[in-house]
Amino acid sequence: MDREELVGMLGDQTTACEPARAALLAGGDFVVWDGSVPSRQLAGIYAARLRRARKRGTDTLALPSTVDILTRLEAAQVRIGCIFSPDRTWAFMLFLADDADAVLACTGVRQAER
Repeated sequence: MDREELVGMLGDQTTACEPARAALLAGGDFVVWDGSVPSRQLAGIYAARLRRARKRGTDTLALPSTVDILTRLEAAQVRIGCIFSPDRTWAFMLFLADDADAVLACTGVRQAER
């Protein structure tokens, strides 16, 4: 998948799509991994991450709506990708259709300073 193709798939699925698109257009790194994972499994994982983020006060974008989308997909298989802002302060997790022809959801998390 190339950068322009991914930019075109980021619509208004969640409020994190616009900043993810901006990160791509600004030259941020990205990857879409091979293979797929059941959406139900991802919904559980990201629900736990949402609880931890709230407890720790971590800045996120569209994490609750992403969990909702993954939960509603039921048993669908989902591909995973990631976009990093050019300065690496944000990571945007992408959840794509199994054939990688559509972005289903996107969430962002501010990266901890190291």
